[in-house]
Amino acid sequence: MRILLDECLPARLGRDLVGHEVSTAPKMGWAGLKNGVLLTRAVTAGFEVFLTVDKNLPKQQKLAAYAIAVVVLRCATNDIDDLRKLVPEVIKKLPASKKGEALVVG
Repeated sequence: MRILLDECLPARLGRDLVGHEVSTAPKMGWAGLKNGVLLTRAVTAGFEVFLTVDKNLPKQQKLAAYAIAVVVLRCATNDIDDLRKLVPEVIKKLPASKKGEALVVG
């Protein structure tokens, strides 16, 4: 799967998502974009999953309007060591993620 990491996530997390093509919002030149614009660009670029820790995103955006799955990591911090604990569950649940919906992990 093609996964886009939100700018609030450390880029190093992408290396842990083995078997997936991962990029970051800043690497794509999309740092600072509002969520709706970011999701639109991600869909246009062919990303299938948007990974974030922004727990409010599903409430703020009408996800059904976007052909991308959103995975929200529920974690105490966005420190790489805390986030890595969630990676096995993320990888396990990715196949069940659905475009236009949010999936909470953690």
